[in-house]
Amino acid sequence: MTFKSKIRVVEDFPKPGISFKDITTLLSDGDAYASAIDACIEMLAGVEYDIIVGPEARGFLLGAPMSVLTRKGFVPIRKPGKLPYETIAHQYELEYGMDTLEIHKDAIKPGDRVLVVDDLLATGGTAKAVCELVEKLGGKVVGLAFLMELCFLNGREILAGYDVFSVIPFES
Repeated sequence: MTFKSKIRVVEDFPKPGISFKDITTLLSDGDAYASAIDACIEMLAGVEYDIIVGPEARGFLLGAPMSVLTRKGFVPIRKPGKLPYETIAHQYELEYGMDTLEIHKDAIKPGDRVLVVDDLLATGGTAKAVCELVEKLGGKVVGLAFLMELCFLNGREILAGYDVFSVIPFES
Protein backbone atom coordinates (compact mmCIF):
# COMPACT_ATOMS: atom_id res chain seq x y z
CA MET A 1 0.00 0.00 0.00
CA THR A 2 1.17 3.49 -0.81
CA PHE A 3 -0.26 6.35 1.19
CA LYS A 4 -0.69 8.48 -1.95
CA SER A 5 -3.09 5.88 -3.35
CA LYS A 6 -5.32 6.39 -0.29
CA ILE A 7 -5.58 10.18 -0.74
CA ARG A 8 -8.36 11.59 -2.91
CA VAL A 9 -7.50 14.66 -4.99
CA VAL A 10 -10.37 17.13 -5.40
CA GLU A 11 -9.80 19.70 -8.12
CA ASP A 12 -10.91 23.32 -7.72
CA PHE A 13 -11.61 23.05 -3.98
CA PRO A 14 -12.04 25.29 -2.02
CA LYS A 15 -11.67 27.58 -5.04
CA PRO A 16 -10.67 27.30 -8.70
CA GLY A 17 -7.04 26.35 -9.23
CA ILE A 18 -6.62 24.53 -5.90
CA SER A 19 -5.93 20.79 -6.06
CA PHE A 20 -7.12 19.70 -2.60
CA LYS A 21 -5.54 16.59 -1.04
CA ASP A 22 -8.38 14.91 0.88
CA ILE A 23 -7.23 12.54 3.63
CA THR A 24 -10.74 11.37 4.57
CA THR A 25 -10.28 8.40 2.23
CA LEU A 26 -7.10 7.41 4.08
CA LEU A 27 -8.75 7.93 7.47
CA SER A 28 -11.69 5.69 6.56
CA ASP A 29 -9.32 2.76 6.03
CA GLY A 30 -8.35 1.63 9.54
CA ASP A 31 -5.16 -0.11 8.44
CA ALA A 32 -4.02 2.84 6.31
CA TYR A 33 -4.82 5.31 9.10
CA ALA A 34 -2.90 3.27 11.68
CA SER A 35 0.02 2.86 9.26
CA ALA A 36 0.08 6.60 8.59
CA ILE A 37 0.22 7.36 12.32
CA ASP A 38 3.00 4.79 12.73
CA ALA A 39 4.92 6.34 9.81
CA CYS A 40 4.65 9.79 11.39
CA ILE A 41 5.99 8.48 14.70
CA GLU A 42 8.79 6.52 13.01
CA MET A 43 10.05 9.51 11.00
CA LEU A 44 10.52 11.38 14.30
CA ALA A 45 12.86 8.81 15.85
CA GLY A 46 15.49 10.76 17.74
CA VAL A 47 13.41 13.93 18.12
CA GLU A 48 12.84 14.62 21.80
CA TYR A 49 9.64 16.44 22.67
CA ASP A 50 7.43 16.95 25.70
CA ILE A 51 4.12 17.77 24.07
CA ILE A 52 2.37 17.70 20.69
CA VAL A 53 0.30 20.59 19.34
CA GLY A 54 -2.08 20.25 16.40
CA PRO A 55 -4.09 22.92 14.62
CA GLU A 56 -7.79 22.51 13.96
CA ALA A 57 -9.06 20.29 12.54
CA ARG A 58 -6.91 17.79 10.68
CA GLY A 59 -3.97 18.35 13.03
CA PHE A 60 -6.20 16.77 15.70
CA LEU A 61 -6.66 13.64 13.57
CA LEU A 62 -2.91 12.99 13.45
CA GLY A 63 -1.58 14.69 16.56
CA ALA A 64 -4.01 13.15 19.06
CA PRO A 65 -3.36 9.50 18.11
CA MET A 66 0.38 10.20 18.00
CA SER A 67 0.08 11.71 21.46
CA VAL A 68 -1.66 8.60 22.81
CA LEU A 69 0.85 6.20 21.28
CA THR A 70 3.90 8.18 22.45
CA ARG A 71 2.40 8.99 25.86
CA LYS A 72 2.88 12.73 25.27
CA GLY A 73 0.30 15.39 25.98
CA PHE A 74 -1.73 16.97 23.20
CA VAL A 75 -2.67 20.64 22.89
CA PRO A 76 -5.34 21.68 20.38
CA ILE A 77 -4.93 24.93 18.47
CA ARG A 78 -8.35 26.25 17.48
CA LYS A 79 -10.23 28.89 15.56
CA PRO A 80 -11.32 31.95 17.59
CA GLY A 81 -14.01 31.45 20.21
CA LYS A 82 -13.69 27.66 20.43
CA LEU A 83 -11.47 27.33 23.52
CA PRO A 84 -13.18 27.83 26.90
CA TYR A 85 -10.31 29.45 28.85
CA GLU A 86 -8.08 32.49 28.34
CA THR A 87 -6.25 32.39 25.04
CA ILE A 88 -3.64 34.14 22.96
CA ALA A 89 -4.27 34.56 19.24
CA HIS A 90 -2.29 34.96 16.04
CA GLN A 91 -3.63 36.14 12.68
CA TYR A 92 -1.87 34.89 9.55
CA GLU A 93 -2.19 34.61 5.80
CA LEU A 94 -3.30 31.38 4.11
CA GLU A 95 -2.66 30.45 0.51
CA TYR A 96 -6.26 31.60 -0.16
CA GLY A 97 -7.10 34.21 2.52
CA MET A 98 -6.58 35.23 6.16
CA ASP A 99 -7.17 33.21 9.32
CA THR A 100 -6.67 33.34 13.09
CA LEU A 101 -5.64 30.63 15.53
CA GLU A 102 -5.81 30.53 19.33
CA ILE A 103 -4.22 28.50 22.10
CA HIS A 104 -4.92 28.41 25.83
CA LYS A 105 -2.43 30.74 27.45
CA ASP A 106 -1.43 28.05 29.98
CA ALA A 107 -1.16 25.16 27.48
CA ILE A 108 2.60 25.42 26.94
CA LYS A 109 5.06 26.00 29.75
CA PRO A 110 8.30 27.94 29.24
CA GLY A 111 10.97 25.51 28.08
CA ASP A 112 8.53 22.84 26.84
CA ARG A 113 9.89 21.02 23.78
CA VAL A 114 6.99 21.10 21.33
CA LEU A 115 6.26 19.00 18.26
CA VAL A 116 3.83 20.58 15.78
CA VAL A 117 1.72 18.03 13.87
CA ASP A 118 -0.61 18.68 10.95
CA ASP A 119 -1.85 16.87 7.87
CA LEU A 120 -0.34 19.13 5.21
CA LEU A 121 2.52 21.51 4.60
CA ALA A 122 1.54 23.83 1.75
CA THR A 123 2.77 27.44 1.89
CA GLY A 124 3.70 27.12 5.58
CA GLY A 125 1.48 29.92 6.86
CA THR A 126 -0.53 27.84 9.31
CA ALA A 127 2.55 26.01 10.60
CA LYS A 128 4.43 29.28 11.08
CA ALA A 129 1.45 30.75 12.98
CA VAL A 130 1.40 27.68 15.26
CA CYS A 131 5.14 28.06 15.91
CA GLU A 132 4.67 31.71 16.79
CA LEU A 133 1.88 30.87 19.26
CA VAL A 134 4.04 28.21 20.91
CA GLU A 135 7.01 30.57 21.13
CA LYS A 136 4.89 33.40 22.58
CA LEU A 137 4.20 31.04 25.49
CA GLY A 138 7.90 30.21 25.94
CA GLY A 139 7.88 26.81 24.24
CA LYS A 140 10.63 25.59 21.91
CA VAL A 141 9.49 24.08 18.63
CA VAL A 142 11.72 21.04 18.13
CA GLY A 143 10.06 19.83 14.94
CA LEU A 144 7.13 20.03 12.59
CA ALA A 145 5.63 16.77 11.31
CA PHE A 146 3.28 16.54 8.35
CA LEU A 147 1.59 13.60 6.70
CA MET A 148 1.76 15.36 3.31
CA GLU A 149 3.91 18.09 1.80
CA LEU A 150 3.19 20.07 -1.37
CA CYS A 151 6.88 20.52 -2.16
CA PHE A 152 6.24 22.80 -5.14
CA LEU A 153 4.74 25.47 -2.84
CA ASN A 154 8.04 25.79 -0.93
CA GLY A 155 6.47 25.86 2.54
CA ARG A 156 9.81 24.89 4.07
CA GLU A 157 11.15 28.33 3.15
CA ILE A 158 8.85 30.12 5.61
CA LEU A 159 9.83 27.49 8.20
CA ALA A 160 13.57 28.01 7.77
CA GLY A 161 15.32 27.36 11.07
CA TYR A 162 12.89 24.61 12.09
CA ASP A 163 13.26 20.86 11.54
CA VAL A 164 10.52 19.80 9.12
CA PHE A 165 9.46 16.20 8.48
CA SER A 166 6.90 14.81 6.03
CA VAL A 167 5.77 11.32 5.09
CA ILE A 168 4.24 11.93 1.63
CA PRO A 169 5.83 14.42 -0.76
CA PHE A 170 3.77 15.77 -3.65
CA GLU A 171 6.15 17.23 -6.25
CA SER A 172 3.41 18.75 -8.40
